[in-house]
Amino acid sequence: METEHAGAEEWRARAVGGTEHSWCRAVPGGTGTTLLALRLSAAGGAADAEALQAAVRSLQKAHPILRAHLRASPSGGAATLAFPASSSPLQLSLAPQPASEPALDFHSLLERELNRNPWASASGPDAAAAPVLFAALYELPPPAGGVALLVRIHTVACDRAASAALARELIALLAGAGDPGEEEEAAAVDAGLEERIPQRDSWKPFWARGVDMVGYSINGLRTSTLPFVETGTARSTQMLRLGFGREETARLLDACKENGVRLCSAMAAATLLAARRSKKLDSGQQETYSIATLINCREFLEPALDDHNVGFFYSAITNTHKIHGEEVLWELAKRCHGAYSNAKNSKKHLTDIGDLNFLMCRAIENPQLTTASALRTALISVFEEPVTYDTSDQQSKAGVEDFVCGATVHGIGPSIGMFDSIRDGQLDCACMYPSPLHSRKQMQEIFDRVKQILHEGCNVNDEKYEDCT
Repeated sequence: METEHAGAEEWRARAVGGTEHSWCRAVPGGTGTTLLALRLSAAGGAADAEALQAAVRSLQKAHPILRAHLRASPSGGAATLAFPASSSPLQLSLAPQPASEPALDFHSLLERELNRNPWASASGPDAAAAPVLFAALYELPPPAGGVALLVRIHTVACDRAASAALARELIALLAGAGDPGEEEEAAAVDAGLEERIPQRDSWKPFWARGVDMVGYSINGLRTSTLPFVETGTARSTQMLRLGFGREETARLLDACKENGVRLCSAMAAATLLAARRSKKLDSGQQETYSIATLINCREFLEPALDDHNVGFFYSAITNTHKIHGEEVLWELAKRCHGAYSNAKNSKKHLTDIGDLNFLMCRAIENPQLTTASALRTALISVFEEPVTYDTSDQQSKAGVEDFVCGATVHGIGPSIGMFDSIRDGQLDCACMYPSPLHSRKQMQEIFDRVKQILHEGCNVNDEKYEDCT
């Protein structure tokens, strides 16, 4: 059952910022629905839907942005975020799955809820205000049973770091740890990302801005993509999980440290190699691929924020790389790391926010500017830092058997959105992709190659290895 928001007295409203506006444009098309999905055991969740409802209400109480409503502008301009003085009653009840169709497991329910988009019909000038948060609770089929709690949040109100913080808070609440905090944090109520960046860090000469805009446009036109299975059809986001054992994770992190790269660069490099090799091109034939590295900007703002400040405070750095297929993993990872690090050191993650938002909105308006009108802006998006969870004890107390945090990518975005996390020493990646633009079989083969390339790269450092078959 959906959450209900009714009759709350609003106490404040503000226009969305530049980055928030770009998400308001993207979400109706399918990209930008953030999902927190928890699978709970029958003993821990099914008998106590009220506890789950109270936990979600506590999150809304602690984070006013989660009880905001989005209002479209009558003139078609920037939308408005309106904040009620207090949370409206959130009604969350256990909803049995329809008897007329086979019961869906956790993964299938996750994908279904991920693609339910209440904001798609709330984007016109005559549309009513829509809440940024919806939640649903479902019974899971036997033999495992239990329930699935699925919380959908408009990305204007919740970035990747915020979703991870909310997941930790939600698990802690269900484990009986009490409310997240006595005082509400309201950073996102006061101002968006751009207004919080120091002017000295965001300023760029007009001519430099023009040169960069031309550069981004040209690079976008010359980059290659994965083969598209079906174009011109309705799309949705699907997910595959890529998991590593504790020993595998330790070896991979050690290899990253030894080679002086971040995990995101190793993951991106392995994906570039896997994508190139999946095409069965002639030996040495070169293609250019694009990577979007997403960076948490909270530490660069004035005042600096922490991840407990829920909202959208990320920026992106895009880089292109020429790949001929014979590169060594760590050689390519160093190249990926150097490219985005140099851009970050030049503060392009702060100076280029407006440029990338502008190009994103133009692509949404003119999909023909992208290959096959597929709205693919990069081969892969990665996050600069993985999310680290050390919540196994609380998960056990709360009856949480599994959880996933991710977001949709099937409107405008990459072919692969990689949401990596390290959970009690084990790497877990939720890999999102647009379907049927790409097929599950196609993506599974890519991720199998990625895992093999990383595994062999850690075991045989700086040596070439046989292609995956």
